[in-house]
Amino acid sequence: MRKKKVGAIAIRSFALLVALGTAYLGMGKRAMAQGAKTTYPSMAPIEQYFMDRTAEIDLARSAAPESISGDAEVMVLGRHGFETAVTGKNGFVCIVERSWTSAADPDFWNPKVRTPICYNAAGARSVLVRNTKRTDLILAGRTQAQVDEAIVAAVANKEFPAMEPGAICFMMSKQGYGGDSVAHWPSHLMFYVSLTDPATWGAGLPGSPILAMSDTQEHVTTFVIGVQRWSDGTEAR
Repeated sequence: MRKKKVGAIAIRSFALLVALGTAYLGMGKRAMAQGAKTTYPSMAPIEQYFMDRTAEIDLARSAAPESISGDAEVMVLGRHGFETAVTGKNGFVCIVERSWTSAADPDFWNPKVRTPICYNAAGARSVLVRNTKRTDLILAGRTQAQVDEAIVAAVANKEFPAMEPGAICFMMSKQGYGGDSVAHWPSHLMFYVSLTDPATWGAGLPGSPILAMSDTQEHVTTFVIGVQRWSDGTEAR
């Protein structure tokens, strides 16, 4: 079922990040295949997905430069979903997403996945809200297929807002873990728009630094642009 329809935005965008990882980190297909051999057939005990609260706040903030993350709202994972741990001042929301919203299918239940992301206000209202809902469903005991169906149905029924103009997220952390398939994603930005032709951005064309993927089920096109520095200002090679 999951292969027949497109899943969560962040998961579907993973293919783009694999491409980035291959280009920036020099990962060969053999190494990627070896990394993907470990399987996670079901959800691990919930405790394995939790973090120390202070460590989770710090990791979430590492997604973006301090000038952005320092005044951002920070959410942490609780037993019933993500909850606000730090009240923000600038509209940004930083979070450490788990495997079911930010990893490829082989790592869907991988309890080691930790991906720091900072959304701007538009991204939080139109992208993050979908991922927090997915997390709520996961923690309520839904299966992977059931969650996919629920999210796609909610989008079709307009229970979520359309992609808001200007929606963006920062993924510039040196830290975190993307999964066994690609352990660490290169520093990059992601832009979200309502479903459109990626070619209008020049995405995927020879020599273009922009990658893109369109999700016809969730009605969104995601653009990914690699950047040459980590959130702490050091060079990303």
